[in-house]
Amino acid sequence: MPLDSLSACYYTMSAEVCEITDPPAADRNADVWLIVPVYNEAPVIRSVVSAAKHTFPNIVCVDDGSKDGSADEILAAGVRLVRHPVNLGQGAAIQTGVEYARSQPGAQFFVTFDADGQHQVDDVVAMLGRLRTEPLDMVIGTRFADDRSKSVPIVKRMALRTIVFLSPRTRRLGLTDAHNGLRVFNKKVADELDLIMNGMSHASEFVALIDSRKWRVSEQPVTILYTEYSMAKGQSLLNGVNILADGLLHGRMRR
Repeated sequence: MPLDSLSACYYTMSAEVCEITDPPAADRNADVWLIVPVYNEAPVIRSVVSAAKHTFPNIVCVDDGSKDGSADEILAAGVRLVRHPVNLGQGAAIQTGVEYARSQPGAQFFVTFDADGQHQVDDVVAMLGRLRTEPLDMVIGTRFADDRSKSVPIVKRMALRTIVFLSPRTRRLGLTDAHNGLRVFNKKVADELDLIMNGMSHASEFVALIDSRKWRVSEQPVTILYTEYSMAKGQSLLNGVNILADGLLHGRMRR
């Protein structure tokens, strides 16, 4: 992959890491790392991370074996790049990103942030504000706390509601939208995080870990921006139920 003069790459046991040597964009939020799993997001990833970079200078994108030009777009945006040589799944990409971010000096807060433009920086700011001031280890976004749920497409709404209904653990924790990918958590969670479910089922595994590790969790109403592009990558009702079943199985295996 061609790299410009401001980029440098090195290899770990499982991934190629490329870093931009430019100084941070801002000192604010210097203790925060955005973790962005990426798979074939070349049309949008540069604009997504470039916008986020104005508020959060520390961003690591994990290119999970993309076949398009995602890696070049990430480098052009001037953020950190970690590459999986093959596609392992979103759960694996998040775990890789967290492992990278938690090793960085001064890292105290971590955000899982989607690459397709659905998540909003303003929501992350609000969630971080709560994490910094309240006795919490993690804040998870929810689409179902107020009238914003009306913006969720009906099929997706059915899938998400079904997942919560079928998960006693999710209901016991008081979560209404456990498959929301926008999460903010502290270093305690980051240091203890060990996702073993590589695919989309990692969302159920997050819930299992919250329960078993007794992490203090709360939800925050967030706005999810649905576009034709992002919806083309969404989960069907049947696939959502399959994800839940997989998550429950692996949750039992962790005990």
